Amino acid sequence: MTFLQGIAASNGIAIAKAYRLVEPNLSFEQSTIEDASAEVERYRQALAKAKSELETIRDRAKVDLGPDKAAIFEAHLLVLSDPELNTPIEDKITSEKVNAESALKETADMFVMMFEQMDNEYMRERAADIRDVTKRVLAHLLGVQLPNPSMIAEEVIIVAEDLTPSDTAQLNRQFVKGFTTNIGGRTSHSAIMARSLEIPAVVGTKTAVEEIHNGDLVIVDGLKGEVHINPTPELVEQYRQVHQEYENQKAEWAKLVNESTVSKDGHHVELAANIGTPNDLKGVAANGGEGVGLYRTEFLYMGREQLPTEEEQFEAYKAVLEGMNGKPVVVRTLDIGGDKELPYLELPKEMNPFLGFRAIRLCLEEQGIFRTQLRALLRASTFGNLKIMFPMIATLDEFRSAKAILEEEKQKLISEGQKVADQIELGIMVEIPSTAVLADQFAKEVDFFSVGTNDLIQYTMAADRMNQRVSYLYQPYSPSILRLVKMVIDAAHAEGKWAGMCGEMAGDETAIPILLGLGLDEFSMSATSILKARSLIKNLNKSDMKNLADEVLNMQTTSQVVDAVNAAIK
Repeated sequence: MTFLQGIAASNGIAIAKAYRLVEPNLSFEQSTIEDASAEVERYRQALAKAKSELETIRDRAKVDLGPDKAAIFEAHLLVLSDPELNTPIEDKITSEKVNAESALKETADMFVMMFEQMDNEYMRERAADIRDVTKRVLAHLLGVQLPNPSMIAEEVIIVAEDLTPSDTAQLNRQFVKGFTTNIGGRTSHSAIMARSLEIPAVVGTKTAVEEIHNGDLVIVDGLKGEVHINPTPELVEQYRQVHQEYENQKAEWAKLVNESTVSKDGHHVELAANIGTPNDLKGVAANGGEGVGLYRTEFLYMGREQLPTEEEQFEAYKAVLEGMNGKPVVVRTLDIGGDKELPYLELPKEMNPFLGFRAIRLCLEEQGIFRTQLRALLRASTFGNLKIMFPMIATLDEFRSAKAILEEEKQKLISEGQKVADQIELGIMVEIPSTAVLADQFAKEVDFFSVGTNDLIQYTMAADRMNQRVSYLYQPYSPSILRLVKMVIDAAHAEGKWAGMCGEMAGDETAIPILLGLGLDEFSMSATSILKARSLIKNLNKSDMKNLADEVLNMQTTSQVVDAVNAAIK
């Protein structure tokens, strides 16, 4: 039995066999073959297996993801059936007496280079299709399996170096019981998605990929951040009991699902949910969410080959607004960049992507993309209680520019006879220290603030939150962070505005008492954290927490703050 220590990224216990979501080794050596007809037949069999696999993926995608996603695999099937690709490969095997792997790679490389040099963007995109399908055929020639999370059909625990947002979005909660990764932290997007999907996760183990093999029995302890590989029957039984105790605790919290969030001394705050897709609304309702404090719209743009249309976006926003039945829904405009990429936008690689061309910076330059999203939001605004939030705002000029574009699109829609809600609150995410410092000026122009602590912490501490070696600097309870949060809340209240928080800190048991004391109005978190947070707040006096907040703001270290909170809430 092997034990790994990582970071508890999503609560819960999972016990299942391992499924390695790791790219296999596709290297090979060119060799001369004697029987060309047998080698051609070997190639055709690999081709047939690849086609069969793609047909299965296409059919499942049609059901799970819709016809537009399935169309990608339809295109791949057409490439595999194209004689202009297959005939040269078979001819090369026959005439040059080379193994099928070499003939496939040389021919594919030639076509990829040819397509990439074309002027037509559509044709350039076909190069990626050729790469994908020929890699699948090559895998079958080499007898190795390409991982595909959407094809999992039994209970498993995913093991990976890391999971991209699009990988995580494909995970089927019916079968994927948990996951563990080599890298990452509590605020990496895979961890955030795991909490949305209610999948236990341990990240940052450093060696899970090296230590765990396909089919190994694995326990993921998302409460303590532990991973056990091929555990003893006794340990499995212990963990089944821990799992049951945790489920019993969740059942206690569930009794609060229809209650409002009120402190012991009668102070009400709003507990909202962070979501990525309309499908997440089930979790919001099941966990008693009083609103959506962050709708991450970038997931509409991921896992596809082109930008979503205005109509597709309108339908998604309308579904969320209607699904929340008049409760507030804060929609964040497109936040791409950093660790979230859109391959079809072909943005240049940057040395420091978290500090680069992303979020509102991209939207103000790529206004066609931005205006399409704003039109879809404005059209959907009559179906619920919409609030719009701009991410990564660093200057007042950026906010004013974004607001002006929104107003232009609003007037265009009205002139076209479209209905638009009369009042739509406009806010910003406060995730850049300069914005927090100037919050008193921003508060005169915005309708609300939402503190994005995941980025605010990394920018304030100058520590990349994806970098394991500086992860100790991700300190949400640092007095410096708490002082910035206080500046934002105080600035909002001075202008009669509200202040929320949509970073992971909002659902943190240690941070909640301090945030209550600082006067935070709205706490937005993963839906699965809401009931636990409500239970905690109901047992706190806001007046006592105000005294605690005043005390910790004048402390020197994170550990002092944690000790003070623990002493105050005992």
